[in-house]
Amino acid sequence: MNHNESPIIVGLDIGTTKIAAIAGRKNEHGKLEILGFGRANSNGVQHGQVLNIDQTIKAIQQALLHCYESNPELEINEVYVGIAGHHIKSLQTRGDIVRQDAETEIQRWEIDQLLNNQRKTFIPAGDQIIDVIPQDFHVDNIQNIKDPVGYNGVKVGANFHIITGDRNAIRNINRAVERSGLATKDLVLQPLASASAVMSDIDMEAGVAILDIGGGTSDLAVFYEGILKHTAVIPFGGENITNDIRMGLGVLKSQAEAMKVQFGSALADEAKSNAYITIPGLKGMPAKEISVKNLAAIIQARMSEILDFVTYHIKQVGLDSRALNGGIILTGGGSQLKHLIQLTEYTTGLNARIGLPNEHLAPNHIEELKKPMYATCLGLILKGYSDYDHNRKEFTEQYKKVAVPRTLTVELEADAIQEEQEVIAVNTNANASARKQKFWDKFKNNLIDLFKEEEDQVIR
Repeated sequence: MNHNESPIIVGLDIGTTKIAAIAGRKNEHGKLEILGFGRANSNGVQHGQVLNIDQTIKAIQQALLHCYESNPELEINEVYVGIAGHHIKSLQTRGDIVRQDAETEIQRWEIDQLLNNQRKTFIPAGDQIIDVIPQDFHVDNIQNIKDPVGYNGVKVGANFHIITGDRNAIRNINRAVERSGLATKDLVLQPLASASAVMSDIDMEAGVAILDIGGGTSDLAVFYEGILKHTAVIPFGGENITNDIRMGLGVLKSQAEAMKVQFGSALADEAKSNAYITIPGLKGMPAKEISVKNLAAIIQARMSEILDFVTYHIKQVGLDSRALNGGIILTGGGSQLKHLIQLTEYTTGLNARIGLPNEHLAPNHIEELKKPMYATCLGLILKGYSDYDHNRKEFTEQYKKVAVPRTLTVELEADAIQEEQEVIAVNTNANASARKQKFWDKFKNNLIDLFKEEEDQVIR
């Protein structure tokens, strides 16, 4: 593939805590070159669902603005959008077609027809089919065929994994994207996008579970013998952990988030029993001493609950630690919690590792893009390239030559600290942007400087 002739594909990850827009193109080595990157805090999304369309539009436009700022040469019209939320369901079906001429070889259009027939499968009223994924094909009596094109036979069929979602939730996502001046090229289930970014072909063959721990949901995809066996959306994520800390320790949400990121651990036994965090009291109240061990206990309780769901779903499809030799790959922003690998292995009995989207990225990109929280967004671009390579969609975009901007290939201090700056509480002064760096410096030296009384007015 001549990479100057390949399209620029944009992934838009509409999450509970952040909205990210990343534009990418494959180079001559088949690796993704990131041509534009922007992110914004998300306000109108809860548990993966768009609830406030206006706030979501503002956040999408802000992420796009940052993307354009990173590379003014970009033109973004179409985006691949990730979808998750409590409403996502999946079901297994089996379909067949009887061929008109058994002597001729099976053609691609016949397989496309077989897939399209599954889109007529009966699903509950109010739901809509998001994706139809073939698992394995069969031609007459020959089973477990990966690709039946070129075979001869009377009857061709397959087992399918069908993903459905609530019609209104899907409409809200499409409406937010369209009113932001974009067209939705395709809706992609987030765990499948994350899986494509952090997983190799070897992982698929070995059998692996991908757990993407986001802000509002944790998304699961299970692969076995190269086949997608199961998908699920678990209705808990990083936001739930933050709220548990807020309620359990009686602190502000901004303080809870900062403590989780800086001092949090997924294993209470690993936390020091004699370590404390001092939080200033509100409005003249005495300061609070927060035990690091208590903080870890709260985090462990919620993470254990998420991992119990994972164990349940894996057993539901008849797989266990012996079948999934690849273990569990943890990705998403929540995967960066300390000692999460140990808790995952203890709870599920499976080997665990952090999934980073490095394998598909071209070298020399900034560290920010290699964080697990961008796995979904990069996976959306890879899904677009899969459609392009297999001629599943038309790509009419002008394949103009756009260079990789220096800001995304050279390590900049501002980029490296951007994430941590957004973790700390909001500064309401007019000159906040100029003081952010000072805030971060203070934060590293003393957590107390974070929690100023002016934040009380911002955080409800």
